[in-house]
Amino acid sequence: MTRKQRRLVLIGTGLGVLALAAVLVLTALKDSIVFFNSPTDVVEKQVKPGTRIRLGGLVQPGTLDRRDLNAQFDVTDGRNVIRVSYTGILPDLFREGQGVIAEGTLTDAKAFRAETVLAKHDETYMPKEVADALKKQGHWKDDYDKKGGAPVQQK
Repeated sequence: MTRKQRRLVLIGTGLGVLALAAVLVLTALKDSIVFFNSPTDVVEKQVKPGTRIRLGGLVQPGTLDRRDLNAQFDVTDGRNVIRVSYTGILPDLFREGQGVIAEGTLTDAKAFRAETVLAKHDETYMPKEVADALKKQGHWKDDYDKKGGAPVQQK
């Protein structure tokens, strides 16, 4: 074998090993790559009890039950519902009808024990400072206020 052929074989073998490693890593992480699972994902994937996941969806209106630091509420994606229990202080943005991500353990097919609860604001939210800066630059659109963004203060 010439020197050029040995180099090509070495490069080809190296690329093959890298490709195999990438396939193995992606296969091992395929369930963990998702930022959160919706209640429908949990039901369809038949996630086993005791599995740590992130559950995301909307807090179903009328289901929040707070007693001291204990809270129970339903998380829905419109198709399925999972009951979440949490002990601790809920975030300030947490309320019924809003988005939530809960990290914890699935206790059975329809129950979840959360260790962490994160409240999400909707995509139309805009901090007052950003709204003021946009207005000052002339990029302000009147429909920002109608979508629930920061109120415009008249000077």
